[in-house]
Amino acid sequence: MLDVHKSRGEDVLEGLIRSKYCAISVPIRDGIPRFVNDQGYAGNFGLQWNHFRSTQLDSATNLPLTFNRFWNNTRWKPKDLYGKTVLECGSGAGRFTEILLGSGAKVVSFDLTNAVDANNRNNAGKGDLFVFQGDIYDIPFPNQYFDYVFCYGVLQHTPDPSKAYRSIFSKLKPQGRISIDYYRKMHSPTVWSTPKYLWRPITSKMKPERLLKIIETYIPFWLPVDTVIRKIPVFAGALSYVPIPCWNYINIGLTKEQRKEWAIMDTFDALGATYDFPKTLPEVTEMIASEDNDLTEVFYGSNGVVANVLRRP
Repeated sequence: MLDVHKSRGEDVLEGLIRSKYCAISVPIRDGIPRFVNDQGYAGNFGLQWNHFRSTQLDSATNLPLTFNRFWNNTRWKPKDLYGKTVLECGSGAGRFTEILLGSGAKVVSFDLTNAVDANNRNNAGKGDLFVFQGDIYDIPFPNQYFDYVFCYGVLQHTPDPSKAYRSIFSKLKPQGRISIDYYRKMHSPTVWSTPKYLWRPITSKMKPERLLKIIETYIPFWLPVDTVIRKIPVFAGALSYVPIPCWNYINIGLTKEQRKEWAIMDTFDALGATYDFPKTLPEVTEMIASEDNDLTEVFYGSNGVVANVLRRP
C-alpha cells in the first residue's frame, strides 16, 4: 500500500510504503525509499559521496577509469547485461551505476548511507534505475531474484564481511553471476597500506567532518612533494615508510586539480571507515566458498582481490 504525499508525474517524491500484514511503514524521501533510519556504521561514506558526488564518474572525468575497471574485473559483456536485472550493493555516488545503466541493464542500487541521494542525482534518467537506502544484511527483495549481483569496494567495510557476502549471494538466481572485489591484505610495507593502518586506530574514531577538514588542509601541500618523490625511482620506495597518508594517482590521465580532489577523497576513504578488514586471496576464496557455486575465479584485480562466481543451476 502506497501513501503519496508529493509526486511529480508518475514519480513519488514523498510518501510511505505500508504493509497490510504488519505495522511497518517505509518512508519515501526525495524519491528514494528508506528502509533504514540512519546511516549506522557508514556515515563517513555518506559524507564522502555527497561531498565528492561527481569526482569518480567517467562522465565527469572524460576518462574510462570506471568503465575499464568494471569490465576488466567482472569479465562480463555488455550484451549479456542488456535487459537483465542487476543488484548493485553499496552504490556510493553511482560511478558503477552509470556503467551498468549504459549496458542497458535494469539496475536496483542501494547503499546504507545517504550516498543514495548523490547516486540518484547523478544517474536518474539515464536508464532503468531503482534506488533505495537499505542494509546489506536485510535486502528487501526475494532470494534468487537477480540475474547479476555486483559489489565493489564494500564488503571489507561491513562488520561481518562473510555474512554480508552470503546475504548478497542469496539474491542471485540460479545460473546468475556475482562479482565482488575486496581489499588485499599486505604482508610487507607499501605506500598505501603502511600509513593507512598506522593512523586508522585514531582516524577511524574521529568525527568524519573533522577528519575531512584535516585532509583537505594538508593534502594540497603534501601532494606536490609526494609526487616529486614518486617520480624519482631511487627515493620512491622510501614512501612506504613515510607516515603521511596520500592517495596519489599519477599517470592515469587526471588533471592536476583532479588528482588533488581524488587524493583528498581517497585518503579520507582509507582513513575514515569504521571497519576495514583486508584479506588475502586464499581468505577471499574461503569466504565465497559454497556448494551453490558452479564456476569460480579469484584473482588480483585493479583494487585488490576480485572474485567472480557463476551460481549453480
